[in-house]
Amino acid sequence: MKKFFVALAATTLVAGAFAQMPADSNATAASATAKTAEKSDAKREAGNEKHIKDLHAKLQITVGEESLWTAVAATMRDNTKDVDRVIDKREAGVTNATAIDDLNAYAEIAQAHADSVKKLALVFAPLYAAMPDAQKKIADGVFIQRTNDKKVASSK
Repeated sequence: MKKFFVALAATTLVAGAFAQMPADSNATAASATAKTAEKSDAKREAGNEKHIKDLHAKLQITVGEESLWTAVAATMRDNTKDVDRVIDKREAGVTNATAIDDLNAYAEIAQAHADSVKKLALVFAPLYAAMPDAQKKIADGVFIQRTNDKKVASSK
């Protein structure tokens, strides 16, 4: 979640810079926005792959749980792409966006993120159910720690 807000903040800064450009530079801005979106997408995907690998290790996924884990990892990858699409859509329309357009685009990003969390919970539930109690405690700690990390980060 922290990475999402960092990416969102970066997107907002980039969007603000392009919004202040003169109208005759729209083509250049659109090209630069597309390149920025590609770099942002690649960076988010790389971060997501690292997160998937780290989570696999922290949760101590066993060979027997691997097939359930595969669904979790695939959902995480799909979710990243879904959120990237709405972020890219917002960035692409920034040169002609009104304040209302920007607020609606932000709402789409927030909704895509919320939908992603729901999808992840659905595919994580069978994996969690298959875990022995000791491993569930580890999973509980991993997810609670992430929540606490977000609270600390948002209070700064």
